[in-house]
Amino acid sequence: MSFRETLTSKKFVITAEISPPKGTDTTAMLKDAGMIKEVADAVNITDNQRAVVRMSPLAAAGILSRRGYETIMHLTCRDRNRLALQSELLGAAAMGINNVLVMTGDHPAKGDHTGARPVYDLDSVQLLGLIRELNSGFDLSGNPLRGAPEIFAGAVAGVELNELSFMKLEKKVKMGARFIQTQAVFDAGKFSYFMDKIRNSQTFEGIRIIAGVIPLKSEKNANFLNKNIAGIRIPDDIIKRMHAARNPVFRGMEIAAELIKELQVICDGVHIMPIGNHEHTAGILEMAGLR
Repeated sequence: MSFRETLTSKKFVITAEISPPKGTDTTAMLKDAGMIKEVADAVNITDNQRAVVRMSPLAAAGILSRRGYETIMHLTCRDRNRLALQSELLGAAAMGINNVLVMTGDHPAKGDHTGARPVYDLDSVQLLGLIRELNSGFDLSGNPLRGAPEIFAGAVAGVELNELSFMKLEKKVKMGARFIQTQAVFDAGKFSYFMDKIRNSQTFEGIRIIAGVIPLKSEKNANFLNKNIAGIRIPDDIIKRMHAARNPVFRGMEIAAELIKELQVICDGVHIMPIGNHEHTAGILEMAGLR
């Protein structure tokens, strides 16, 4: 079943994130993907996340797609102008990679090539508009295409929406985003306010919301995320639980499973973003009653 069909089926969706290798050896990526093949409805392939150089997400998604995985290719505005973005999207569609998650992308100053010049020719809203044009059979300058793609586009969102960020998210949906994957959620109660705001807006009718989940491995992980990742706020009680744990990895799995149980009645799915690999993802989902 395609990712688009899974969302339409109203099933509680499970997606999982995988990073392409920093190099040409795909052994670790394929091993990681194998751990979630039976539990994830789709696999997200990141695009130089945190502005760190890795294999092209198009190449990595192609490798996994040929092995039977349903993929969601990330595409950032940071590294490409509108010509390159259109080429990437047309190439992906020709390879059967039709699910794309659009985002702005971290500034290169945060990554491992601090001298790189960012592009940002388009922002994420404009990129969604570009995808809509391609799907209609025309490029961004209005020239007809010989074969139009059928790209199923999604967008990202923070979980604390002020008026400005809510308006931007509405624009993303109006431009064609059909699903939203959020930043990591650590407080289901606060996330329910996010969902109430979404559900009370007619703009989001039919849009599926997939909540991000990061299984913690240690107190140090939690403090690092709080300090370095914008939009993430791990509550003090979770940090205390990680501090007191004899087995921090298992405690992190417990916390993630508890959160997923709560999210099942709040949103439409979860997106697992592990620190490291997916060796514990299937176990977390089993603890959450999803296997």
